[in-house]
Amino acid sequence: MPDPASHEPAATPGAAPAATPGGSRGGAVLVAALAVDSLGNGLFLPLSLVFFLELTEVPLALLGVLLTAANALALPVPLWAGALADRVGALPVVVGAQALQAAGFLAHAHVDGPVGVFWAAALVAVGVRFFWSSVFTALADHADGGGRWAADTWFSVANGARTAGLAGGGLVTGVVVADGRAGTYVVVAHAAAACFASAAVLIAAFVRAPRPAGARPADRAGGLRGGYAALLRDRPFLALVGLNTVFALASVLLGLALPTVVREDLRAAPWLTGAVLAGNALLVAVLSVPVGARLPRHRRTRVVALAAALWTAWALAMAVLGPGTPGLAVALAAATLLFTAAELLHAPASTALAAAAAPAHARGRYLASFQYSFAFASIAAPAFFTTLFAVGTAAPWLVLAALSAAGGGGVLLLERVLPRRAVHHGAGTGARE
Repeated sequence: MPDPASHEPAATPGAAPAATPGGSRGGAVLVAALAVDSLGNGLFLPLSLVFFLELTEVPLALLGVLLTAANALALPVPLWAGALADRVGALPVVVGAQALQAAGFLAHAHVDGPVGVFWAAALVAVGVRFFWSSVFTALADHADGGGRWAADTWFSVANGARTAGLAGGGLVTGVVVADGRAGTYVVVAHAAAACFASAAVLIAAFVRAPRPAGARPADRAGGLRGGYAALLRDRPFLALVGLNTVFALASVLLGLALPTVVREDLRAAPWLTGAVLAGNALLVAVLSVPVGARLPRHRRTRVVALAAALWTAWALAMAVLGPGTPGLAVALAAATLLFTAAELLHAPASTALAAAAAPAHARGRYLASFQYSFAFASIAAPAFFTTLFAVGTAAPWLVLAALSAAGGGGVLLLERVLPRRAVHHGAGTGARE
């Protein structure tokens, strides 16, 4: 258990960050831009491998290596993105990230060999990492500057906009795959580039999010004083990142594992996978705003712990499902409702908890580092699922249930050592409970 005293340096800023004069504006445009950005991702995400198979002569095995290398190149990006967000503000980093992705998708339409594939994929991967490592800081700044919602609600809205965009883009991509013509794939790459470019222009032209009054530039000598060095001494925050890696693992397993589970374990019709995933996406897109509007009334740690309990119940339900389960489709849909509820609660509450735990001058670095929990989970999830699934079809779910339950308990223990402003929305002091 982290030592409460070790957290004191990060808690000394005291008051919750107040915005600098000028105020936020362009909240509706920001929501629209996030949806357009996610539409671009949704258009291309399912095509990331098949696109190059269709339009280049690069063999499948080499493509896998090139795309993995491109994503590995982007792993250090959150460290730079966080420092940049603290130095120049998060919105310029978000706009630059979208411009990078637009350039990457334009490059996709013109590659014809391994080198081109690598650099086109790397541009997109780096842009994606920069975006997700800075957008939550931008949303928190917008909320602090007098935006229409609290940060918790903004994070929920962002989750809903992202899900809606991904789902809409995925539907269009299904038509593209059915069409199968090379020219159609090129049109999709151009459309994705246009989405990111449009989102960048909208945010740059219409959105303002003043930085917190307590923010100060990063150490211009290039050192880590007051930034990552302080973060590495912030044991409660590091514990939060570790616990969130467990929750992030749970959050990616539905999309990753469900196709295999339906086919190999449940032996059900293939359409069941698409129906369940579509239902989950629809509910997240529709319910994110009303759920997010109610979250600030509750302790963020308790909301995250409730999400962990729901993921525990979901994993146990998945463990007991089998090919002979009566009303299998209904049972699987009911189990997925538990997952959906957990996702709706966890996404905004966990990010708001991390944002409020950060000192004002280092919020960009703290939130960028928090994103590593999702990166680590994405890397570990395939091996976690396939290794345990080979042991027994219930094994990954039982292990996940145990991890989620332990993670929920860990968050409740962590509540005692996190700053009060992190646990309670609107708390103005850094004192602990």
